[in-house]
Amino acid sequence: MDTQRTILAVALSIIVLVLFDHWMGSVAPTAKHAQTPAPAASSSHPSPTPAGTGKPSPAMLLPQGTASASGPVLHFSNQTFTGQVSLLGGDLQNLGLRDYKSAVGNPAPYPILDTTPSRLTIQQSGFIPAGGQAIQARFSQTASAVSEGEQRVILTGKAGPLDIRKTLRFFPGQYLVDETVQVTNRGQTPWSGSYFDQILRNGRTQSHWFMSIFTGAVVMHGGSFTQKGFSDLRGHPELYAGPGWAGMTDHYFLQAIVPDPHAPVQVYARPEGPNYAAGVLQPLASLAPGGSITIHQQLYLGPKRQDILASLGHGLEQTVDYGWFTVIAEPMHSVLGWFHGWTGNWGLAIVFLVLAVKLIFFYPSAISYRSMANMRKLQPKLEKIRKDYGDDRQKMGVAMMELYRKEKVSPMAGCLPIVAQMPVFIALYWVLVESVSLRQAPFILWIHDLAAPDPYFILPLLMGVSMFVQQRLNPAPVDPMQKRVMSILPVAFSVFFSFFPAGLVVYWLTNNVVSIAQQYLITRHVMKDT
Repeated sequence: MDTQRTILAVALSIIVLVLFDHWMGSVAPTAKHAQTPAPAASSSHPSPTPAGTGKPSPAMLLPQGTASASGPVLHFSNQTFTGQVSLLGGDLQNLGLRDYKSAVGNPAPYPILDTTPSRLTIQQSGFIPAGGQAIQARFSQTASAVSEGEQRVILTGKAGPLDIRKTLRFFPGQYLVDETVQVTNRGQTPWSGSYFDQILRNGRTQSHWFMSIFTGAVVMHGGSFTQKGFSDLRGHPELYAGPGWAGMTDHYFLQAIVPDPHAPVQVYARPEGPNYAAGVLQPLASLAPGGSITIHQQLYLGPKRQDILASLGHGLEQTVDYGWFTVIAEPMHSVLGWFHGWTGNWGLAIVFLVLAVKLIFFYPSAISYRSMANMRKLQPKLEKIRKDYGDDRQKMGVAMMELYRKEKVSPMAGCLPIVAQMPVFIALYWVLVESVSLRQAPFILWIHDLAAPDPYFILPLLMGVSMFVQQRLNPAPVDPMQKRVMSILPVAFSVFFSFFPAGLVVYWLTNNVVSIAQQYLITRHVMKDT
């Protein structure tokens, strides 16, 4: 077997696998566990019908624009957030994350909730009386207090015959918001209905050239996690009865409604006019005149940091998707974080991670490079076989295999270690693409964001040069056509990687440089024995 041909196939396979994984993530929902959906609504109506309400889900009934910025608001700010609480619904809006900049060069807090039409992402909550239309509470009195670092915003108001007291609790350095809603029936007759809380988002998606980034709804139900893109929700809305949570996610951030795990809720994700909604519906027990009930749930509004999400429970960490090789990617992410804690620089952490991976694969790589060096020693004899047999490829193949047997050289020995490392390469690719820690993380000099492509294409160019140097150390292809293909491969990879995150190019460049050093030393040693 021709080693160069196999190496080329392996390199191209890595690219194909990466692109295919991205494509699959963008066109198909991901279910990480088996699902048991609630009974579906009638197929004649695309909207699911929550049990106990007799009406379509609240997103269909809520008047458009009720959570816009036009109503009165209460401004607040703490260690984690800066934003507003709308007095219509008592919902959070225009919420910025103080620890995350909007963009490189723009220090404004990242708007995880935004009422701007082009970036519409808002929280909506309200009540659905049995047999009636959805309404939102209107609050007229507010209070704010800070105790031992905890900040509370207390709202009092009405929703039809109901007196509503809503308390939002914010904790220092946390992205989880506690929401408590006390409901009292001040009417003369019993009241029954449901309470809903949802994230409404427009259909904007995120992508960058070859990288398709999942943006859409996420739903957890009975231990089953599902993510669905907006186009998929149009034809297949989600509705499940039982414990769970729902929300919206994009590349780096998550907005989720997390109810009490013991509450009798329904979770859903569905179209809402031109927009999309994902949330929780909680049927309430019938309230006699003067009767009260308390609803408790939490909102997660923050980055998709796996350590934070895992510590909160509920399976929120499953929104961080490392693709097929999660079992490798998760410990790799932990090691990368450890190196960052040591170096204080994510670029240097990537470099040290490469060194750690190369150390693990040192012996298999040495076998590969020794095999390539031995193949290089055989180049004159292989060229002679090619000239002797000309176009008779069958006889030429037999002669080459006889030469390999006689010289005790196995071309496969140079290929298998590379194949064995493919899962590691792809897993690290997903770690670098998915990790919010690398968002706007600087490296050195002109690299101000490891999650964005190199603005001057210097790193991809250096990577192409390193591939060219590697080829000079490898045995030259015997076939002329293959030789021409191999000669343009460094250029093709340089162009291809120009559109990938700089952090990934740092990994490949460092890997190539270390490989060159190891291969040069081994080749030099083998060639001395010639």
